[in-house]
Amino acid sequence: MHAVSRREALSIGAAAALAPIAGGAGSHAPPVPAAALDTTQEHPGMPPTPARPAAPFTVVLGIAQDGGVPQAGSFGDARWNDPARRRHVVSLGLVDPASGRRFVFDATPDFPRQLLELHRISGGAARPAIDGVFLTHAHIGHYTGLMYLGREAVGASKVPTHAMPRMRAFLETNGPWSQLVALGNIELRPLSAGQSVEPIPGVRVTPVPVPHRGEFSETVAFRIAGSARSVLWLPDIDTWREWDELGTRLEDALASVDVAYLDGCFFADGELPGRDMSRIPHPPIMDTIARLASLPLSVRAKVRFVHLNHTNPALDPQSDAARVIRDAGMRVAEEGEIEALNRA
Repeated sequence: MHAVSRREALSIGAAAALAPIAGGAGSHAPPVPAAALDTTQEHPGMPPTPARPAAPFTVVLGIAQDGGVPQAGSFGDARWNDPARRRHVVSLGLVDPASGRRFVFDATPDFPRQLLELHRISGGAARPAIDGVFLTHAHIGHYTGLMYLGREAVGASKVPTHAMPRMRAFLETNGPWSQLVALGNIELRPLSAGQSVEPIPGVRVTPVPVPHRGEFSETVAFRIAGSARSVLWLPDIDTWREWDELGTRLEDALASVDVAYLDGCFFADGELPGRDMSRIPHPPIMDTIARLASLPLSVRAKVRFVHLNHTNPALDPQSDAARVIRDAGMRVAEEGEIEALNRA
């Protein structure tokens, strides 16, 4: 028996995680669109409490790249003065209406606001503030919100925090995150590629390895599967080609789910004038559109782009970029949109 390389481990884990399940992809119940929710000015930027499905569901809590929209240092950005155009850092909530329990995928710098929105939509008790966290990787938009669980803020107790091995070791050995572990604010729970956990009865969460800059941790997507429908949460990846080389094709991933939230950081190459975009690799939306152009509309319609950089023109739903995406049968995700996972 030979030692398994990192590339082989990624490939094996992704294949196992994306294996179809009974009652998964193919059940195309429409989402609850954010635009259809009751909006007020009480909480600009995200809709107030929408009607909850009776079954477990996911809710989009943020669609922006790690720096948010607008981004620090962009002093001339008119969106500072227009709350309706601001966007929160990319995050997904998971809610069990029967118990009021709620979970987040990625703890972002916007964690306080996203906790509020998740609490309001869950109908659950105020404490615990959150019932669990799933982390994709160790870039600033995806784990730094954990700081709010510490004694300076929530003062949480043993919040289950699900992480892959390198991610877990990073939190255990680097302050201030190690203090959260030492004081029992969070309780690290191990994840393994392709191995499911069940945070809610009947809902399985499976980490799917993806290639992405690994300075401090590995990176995973998550497949979230209920009895009737499933969602892929994939906010960060370097290139689809590298995923191909690891033995996982985007087309196969789409076939295994009903909705896919995909990395849409940049609309097209050259979006950052004067910067070498190869040093911050993400598949441009135009590349994803071109790759999937030959697929049936029913498959392309599963794609919702998230993790949009503040420079991405598709953030404006009236832009030419947003129209190109819609014409391709895909769309940009909306903060507040809901996907039911089980039949009520």
